[in-house]
Amino acid sequence: MKEVRLHDKTFVEFISHEEILQTVRKLAAEVEQDVEDIPVFIITLKGGFMFGSDFAKAFTKPAVFDFIRLKSYRDTESTGDVQVLVDVTEDIENKEVYVLEDIVDTGNTLEKIIGLLKEKKPKFIKIVTLFYKPDAYEKAYPIDFSGFEIPKKFIVGYGLDYNEKGRNLKDVYQLKM
Repeated sequence: MKEVRLHDKTFVEFISHEEILQTVRKLAAEVEQDVEDIPVFIITLKGGFMFGSDFAKAFTKPAVFDFIRLKSYRDTESTGDVQVLVDVTEDIENKEVYVLEDIVDTGNTLEKIIGLLKEKKPKFIKIVTLFYKPDAYEKAYPIDFSGFEIPKKFIVGYGLDYNEKGRNLKDVYQLKM
């Protein structure tokens, strides 16, 4: 089993790049069946850049892509304090909006994103997440599409980081206990 060391922690391979790409293609196909008009996909940065890129390549219908960047993690823990660093620039009023989340953990970041987007009066907001931690999720907003349901353990790779390291790993690694 492959291991990587980032800062002071060791991570072991958890999900292969091939499994990830297969799941991203499946999610794109599911969302294609759901859309009625030209959707606006909001990619969450920084962690969602790889997922958003591969999703965009797999999505075959016309679409618009935009970005939002929030911060809520320090080291391996969610702080509970979500800061908006980059807001959406696309006009989403009366449009079908799909948030492309890299990971849904406690739901604090997601709740903040939904609140910000609702102010812009979209037709609807749906959540598409690659990784979902149902045991950690504390909010009531539905997760419409999820790729992997994973345990409440810290992961890195495929855009996800540990203190800014590990985003470039093509596979996903889990914190070694």
